[in-house]
Formats: sequence, C-alpha cells, structure tokens
Amino acid sequence: MMTLNKLFSALLPLFFTGAIHAAQASGQSIEDLLQLTKAESMVDSMNVGMEQLMRQQMGQLTQGKPIHAEQQRSQDAMLGKVMSLFREELNWAKLKPSYAQLYQETFDQEEIDGLIAFYRSPTGQAFVSKMPVVMEKSVALSQRQMQSFMPKMQAIFEEATAELKRKQ
Repeated sequence: MMTLNKLFSALLPLFFTGAIHAAQASGQSIEDLLQLTKAESMVDSMNVGMEQLMRQQMGQLTQGKPIHAEQQRSQDAMLGKVMSLFREELNWAKLKPSYAQLYQETFDQEEIDGLIAFYRSPTGQAFVSKMPVVMEKSVALSQRQMQSFMPKMQAIFEEATAELKRKQ
C-alpha cells in the first residue's frame, strides 16, 4: 500500500506540470487575439503617425520661415532615410514575435480566451474600430497640454540655471 507521502511525491510533479501548462497561452490563441485587435494595422498607423509627427517637428525647426529648395531636398532626404529605417526596424513582421511573446508572458490561456470572446463581441469590435480615433485625439490633447506645460517648464529651468549661476 502506498503511503500518503509517496502518493504526494508522485502527484506533485503532475500538479506543477499541469499548472504551468494551464498558465501558458497557446500560440494560435495569441495569433487570434492579435488579428481580432488589428495589431498589425495599429503598427502601420503608428508608422504613418510617426512620419507626420517628424514632418511637424521639422517644420518647427525652421520656426515657420521659408527654406531654400536645396534645404528642403536635404530635409526630405533625411526624413526619407529615417522613415525607411523606421519601417525596416519597426514593421509588423519584426514586431509580431515580440508582441506574441509579451502576450504569452502576460496572460494565461483563460485570460486570452476571455479577451478573444470580448473582441469577437460587437462591443469589442466597436472598441477596436474606434480606438484609432481615441488615440489620435489623445495625441492632439497631449500636444495641446504640452503647449502650456513647456513654457512653464522652461521658466523653471531658466530660474534654476540663474540661481546656480548666482551661487557660483
């Protein structure tokens, strides 16, 4: 007859194997979730948004002053190189394995299944379709907030710099 200790010792590895297996979300489930959340198109939108932001930043560098055609060509060439590098390094094909690993490390199978059920629902699909608008508006909101924040922050830095100079 098997003692309780022997039985426990025999079943313990099975328990841990089962717990580990239950916690690990399947690759197919994660693939389904990434498709339902339209993760690839969000990465594509991020690239488009980044290009627009860079163009805006470059326009701010000239402070609205007209630039010569040669300067414009240089700026366009530099932006083209940066965006080419950006698309090469931060495209969906390269990012997808990292996203999948992140989801697998963060969520267990039950959570992935729940997320899939949500994103398959009409509410989940509405969330996915409206999220780009929410992101766009939140970026605009942040930019407006930064316009009032930056001068205040600049004033603090200037005051601190002046005080440091007085103490020298």
